[in-house]
Amino acid sequence: MTTNLDGNDEATITRLATTPCTVAVVGLSPKSHRASYEVAQYLQRHGWRIVPVNPAAAGTQILGEPVYASLTEAASAHSIALVDVFRNSDDVPPVVDEALALGLPAIWLQLGIAHPQAAAKARAAGVALVQNLCLKVEHAQRA
Repeated sequence: MTTNLDGNDEATITRLATTPCTVAVVGLSPKSHRASYEVAQYLQRHGWRIVPVNPAAAGTQILGEPVYASLTEAASAHSIALVDVFRNSDDVPPVVDEALALGLPAIWLQLGIAHPQAAAKARAAGVALVQNLCLKVEHAQRA
């Protein structure tokens, strides 16, 4: 098992980045120039089901999908296999806690987003977690 400085396991990165699934994108922006939108659009084009989570845009649609106010609301409507987080690092612990409470199996913190304590908590609970990497980049490199 090879890990990097963020505690990411190479096998976990490869498995999560190359297995299309239903992914809740927490912090997905409706603005097409934002990284969250570009990543979600890329994943959608590669066969992933996108479930937008953004309380400010709840009740609208992003990329043709209904937007949910919370991860809990999204999980009540979809079987989520991965939580892709586009939030500030300081906002990660509540997202991780919500994902753990829902029993979600995997969390991906995008490039520039890391929270060692929340990551350790998730991993200790048996949740696969990757932090400080871009899912789009990792998919493109490994697919």
